[in-house]
Amino acid sequence: MNTTQKLAGKIALVTGGSSGLGLATAKQFVAEGAHVFITGRHQGELDAAAKEVGGSITAVQGDIAKLDDLDRLYATIKDEKGRLDILFANAGSGEFVALEQITEEHFDKFFGINVKGTLFTVQRALPLMSVGGSIVINGSMVSVKGVPGFSVYAATKAALRSFARTWIVDLKGRGIRVNVVSPGTIVTPAYKSELGMNDEQIEESKAQAAATTPLGRTGTPDEIAKAVVFLASDDSSFVNGIELFVDGGAAQI
Repeated sequence: MNTTQKLAGKIALVTGGSSGLGLATAKQFVAEGAHVFITGRHQGELDAAAKEVGGSITAVQGDIAKLDDLDRLYATIKDEKGRLDILFANAGSGEFVALEQITEEHFDKFFGINVKGTLFTVQRALPLMSVGGSIVINGSMVSVKGVPGFSVYAATKAALRSFARTWIVDLKGRGIRVNVVSPGTIVTPAYKSELGMNDEQIEESKAQAAATTPLGRTGTPDEIAKAVVFLASDDSSFVNGIELFVDGGAAQI
């Protein structure tokens, strides 16, 4: 075993692991020596992701908004590995909807996935985690910035930031850390599949984001994944309850 690997011998779970930031993080976790479980709603996409990552990875189909699916997921992890060291609670979704157009269905859908789903993803993980465990929640810089038409999504991410602050107190004495990584503009397949944007709209969005980001560009999934590895590993052993913005400075101005 290569002892220079930051996550050697660790058991990790990445929710929403079939594409985008989840897939990039799963790759980094495997490269750093972890055995990684990935979960997502679509079996075909999960299988393709597992094949792309290669190495020590297990795909388990499931929807984090469904508690039965979460219970089945953690039963699988317990049966196969007996414990969980790292959780990247990444799964989430959103849509642009103007304030006047928000419906009860829209609100319930995204609070159900992003807030309820993340809450129970973390809660159900705890029996498998012990001293030294690390939970990383995927937030967003929009939780602290006003983006037109994105109020429900932004509010869900602000809720996740609040969760982390409270959970580190709830978990005091257990040696389990909880931190939030908050990406800036990172173009992923979700821009098309979730946000419904076409190529022209995506390029326009990237240009606008680059213009308002001090580094002058958008980020990459790998840049987020490396930050998650830091928060997941012993390199951040005294880091607890923070929100790490990985956004080129966009949320700081």
